[in-house]
Amino acid sequence: MDDKVSVVLDHYHQRIASEQAQPRPSSADDRDARLLAVGPETGRLINILARSKQAPTILEIGTSYGYSGIWLADAARASGGKLITLELQDYKAAYARARAEEAGLADYIDFRVGNALDLIAQIDEPIDFVLLDLWKDLYVPSLEAFYPKLNPGALIVADNMIRPGGDGVRAYGEAVRTKPGITSVLLPVGTGIEVSRYDPA
Repeated sequence: MDDKVSVVLDHYHQRIASEQAQPRPSSADDRDARLLAVGPETGRLINILARSKQAPTILEIGTSYGYSGIWLADAARASGGKLITLELQDYKAAYARARAEEAGLADYIDFRVGNALDLIAQIDEPIDFVLLDLWKDLYVPSLEAFYPKLNPGALIVADNMIRPGGDGVRAYGEAVRTKPGITSVLLPVGTGIEVSRYDPA
């Protein structure tokens, strides 16, 4: 990881620390203004996992303000791959793009703005790595949308599986473990991640 990437990550880490020191957001607008990022431990792990693939197509569902995308784009550059990142809000995608340009990683990222399920349906290439980190009621519909597009050996990481938890992540945990060819484990990294691998028969 080069100095430009490290500087951008440090910027994010300062913002994460500042947000964690503030009271829990009470309104939708307050939550929307926060990074709600995966955090450094999860970021480093997804970077390691994505780097293990050769020239991967990486799919991030939920760009938000771009923190996890920096980790994934760094992995894409190192492994000869690319990142497709999906975000509903154009202002979040714009912020993420600006940080990626500062990090020297923008050329490795395909920013797509719109409804996640519609955007997944438009992807016409096999997927090697997925980071799932959007509204939790969309976890299972997103899984149903990208599952047919997975390459053999594809990895899936779903965030927030322990905290804050809830019906959406419980449903996802059950759904992903019943998919043919999927092996899965829940790890106490960050706020909890479900790591799954697709190996069809």
